[in-house]
Amino acid sequence: MEDNIFDKVHEVDLKKTMETSYIDYAMSVIASRALPDVRDGLKPVQRRILYSMIELNNGPDKPHRKCARIVGDTMGKYHPHGDSSIYGALVNLAQEWSTRYPLVDGHGNFGSVDGDGAAAMRYTEARLSKISMEMTADINKNTVDFAPNFDETEKEPTVLPARFPNLLVNGTSGIAVGMATNIPPHNLREIIGAVVKIIDDQIDENGETSIDDILKIVKGPDFPTGAEILGTRGIEEAYRTGRGKIRVRAITNIEPMANGKNRIIVTELPYMVNKARLIEKIAELVRDKKVDGITDLSDQSSREGMRICIELRRDVNPNVILNQLYKHTQLQDTFGVIMLALVNNEPKVMNILDMLKHYLKHQEEVVTRRTQYELNRAEERAHILQGLLIALDNIDEVIRIIRGSKNVQTAKEELMARFDLTEVQASAIVDMRLRALTGLEREKLEAEYEELMKKIGELKAILADRKLLLGVIKKEILVISEKYGDERRTSIGFDEFDISMEDLIPRENVVITMTKMGYIKRMSMDTFKSQNRGGKGIKGMQILDDDYIKELFITTTHHYIMFFTNTGRVYRLKGYEIPEASRTARGTAIINLLQLMPDEKITAMIPIREYEDGQYLLMATEKGLVKKTPIKDYANVRKTGLAAIVLREDDKLIEVKITDDEQDVILVTKYGMCIRFSEKDVRPTGRVSMGVRGMNLGDHDEVIGMQISDQGKYLLIASEKGMGKLTDMDEFTRQNRGGKGVKCYKITEKTGDVVGMKAVDEDSEIMMINTEGIVIRMKCSDISVYGRITSGVKLINLPENEKVASIAKVRKASAEIDGEEIEISEDEEETDVPIEE
Repeated sequence: MEDNIFDKVHEVDLKKTMETSYIDYAMSVIASRALPDVRDGLKPVQRRILYSMIELNNGPDKPHRKCARIVGDTMGKYHPHGDSSIYGALVNLAQEWSTRYPLVDGHGNFGSVDGDGAAAMRYTEARLSKISMEMTADINKNTVDFAPNFDETEKEPTVLPARFPNLLVNGTSGIAVGMATNIPPHNLREIIGAVVKIIDDQIDENGETSIDDILKIVKGPDFPTGAEILGTRGIEEAYRTGRGKIRVRAITNIEPMANGKNRIIVTELPYMVNKARLIEKIAELVRDKKVDGITDLSDQSSREGMRICIELRRDVNPNVILNQLYKHTQLQDTFGVIMLALVNNEPKVMNILDMLKHYLKHQEEVVTRRTQYELNRAEERAHILQGLLIALDNIDEVIRIIRGSKNVQTAKEELMARFDLTEVQASAIVDMRLRALTGLEREKLEAEYEELMKKIGELKAILADRKLLLGVIKKEILVISEKYGDERRTSIGFDEFDISMEDLIPRENVVITMTKMGYIKRMSMDTFKSQNRGGKGIKGMQILDDDYIKELFITTTHHYIMFFTNTGRVYRLKGYEIPEASRTARGTAIINLLQLMPDEKITAMIPIREYEDGQYLLMATEKGLVKKTPIKDYANVRKTGLAAIVLREDDKLIEVKITDDEQDVILVTKYGMCIRFSEKDVRPTGRVSMGVRGMNLGDHDEVIGMQISDQGKYLLIASEKGMGKLTDMDEFTRQNRGGKGVKCYKITEKTGDVVGMKAVDEDSEIMMINTEGIVIRMKCSDISVYGRITSGVKLINLPENEKVASIAKVRKASAEIDGEEIEISEDEEETDVPIEE
């Protein structure tokens, strides 16, 4: 018996066996398991699931079926592998956070973005989604090849007709042997727009479509979970070569809290990031002291959407914490694109244009085969109708022949001989019902025959002319785009390391507004033109009860905007880096854009085109110091800010102006003192300096504003109890800096301290904002002109316990940018927006 055992043992060369076996295995995995087909974008298991559901008549208009039934059918008929792998593929097709346009409509627990698994297939139900019907449309019209299944008892499609480019629209990922694919999902409208562009170019014969043409239409991947792609370099590389790295960042917002603390709110995560694991990772970083400053971490997600709340300590900079989280967690992730798919059953890495062309070629084949099928059917029916019409024309003779025949076969033969008919036509005549003899039925047959002949002509024309065929594809694909297309979910943001991004941003005039509480936004000039030349930005803007617009200016997307803070630091952004928002939106908290320290507030904003020689920044502090520094010294502002002026502990920066060293400077204090001196008296000093004494202040007095003499003919001074006046600028004679100045306002118990001063002209307008956030607008021509040592007149009536918080000068109706005059509004009735000039 032992001899028998050894007789069955064959000695083989292990090297050769491994080579042949492994190559067979590798080829099987590559060609029939892990990689999608370039034509329909599906792996074999996905294609088989969808086809099984079609066969089960499990469409979107039918009730859901148990997933166990779908999996059983797929496994028994087409896919002889484990049921868990089939169910896993089915679940993936139904998950909204995994598939951009789900092909399966799931009912029950299909898992979650936290990484929870789906319920067992005996509990869940599914049916095809509406869009997946487009994947299998016309499959019964001989549009695709069918092949025998594993045991040759059934036929299965080798590819689906796929009426939209599913490979790019839904993307895919798969690991084969020695290769992998990772194609990101895209927006349906954009991808169909790209296909239409290729079709148009081929119809018009105006040259080949280039990748650049496609890049103008397809902005980048569009992930089901939203988030933001940083820069376009990775996208372009992936689309041009088939491989690239795309950096994706979560959508976060820094919100100030009532107790002076801040919190980071995360509302969208990068694609394929597990939310529960991300929160665990953040908690781990806090525990290990790698990130310091997080006091509370909670997941507040609900049916309304995702919301992860990260509360911060009062003394930390939220931007610094956010950058640490981007670095150490999947709040910022990299999507490695490998655009590999099967072309003629061979794996191939392609660029986006190749993929679209392969898809279009597939569609040409599908539509050609469908058209041929419909033509054959139409010709068959027309042939029968011809016979019926001949019979109706000779109905008496036909009836005589049929009545005189012994059997059906004899009748057919006689009819064929008498009227020169084919067997098919003779059969139709024999089977004809008596009701067909009525006049109405005859008209119907004639109309049907005419309609068919017209249709046959159209179908033959399509088959004869490729341009007509492409036109049919274009028309049908645009209907799908209209029916199922939606807006982009993933935004494309700016990558600080991607210099080429700036060239892609158009130079256009924009309006920047900022509120007292630090909400900033950018609006295009079109926003104002669409308001019937009405409001100037404040109308309808949703702001908090005690908030109001403090700064407004017009600049361009490529100008720098410098932000000066009360602590003497300066930050800088380009115009396009400020998020665009609608006229009614509140904007973005400035703390999301600048790495401000706790208790640091923006006190001045200045737009700058270029840092030119001969221009200076003139600064004034609360304690009466002034400082003049060449603007060139501020040409390189770091992301973390730059020291603009050295301040004493009890001092703060209150105003900054750009000057040309030819003007007079006017400082006014809260106790009604004013000094005017020449700018030339202030010697230029370096960036990291304290400046020089501009005004000698009395006890507890402080500077409340600085203006330049060419900003207006009068000096408007307003007090906290609503009194104010205009005084001619000439009454303030020039003196040396550092003096106590002269009296400019008579302070009494009725007036209170001075709160604001502006250089104005008669046609200027001002806004007064009280401590309750109420804004009152008035024309300067309505304010009386008084001498220096007076209190002026009542400007506004204030309720008890309310005071004037600040005053702001309204921008005139037009402003000049780059030599071009831009008009904001001419309507005097509408509310204007205050602007610090």
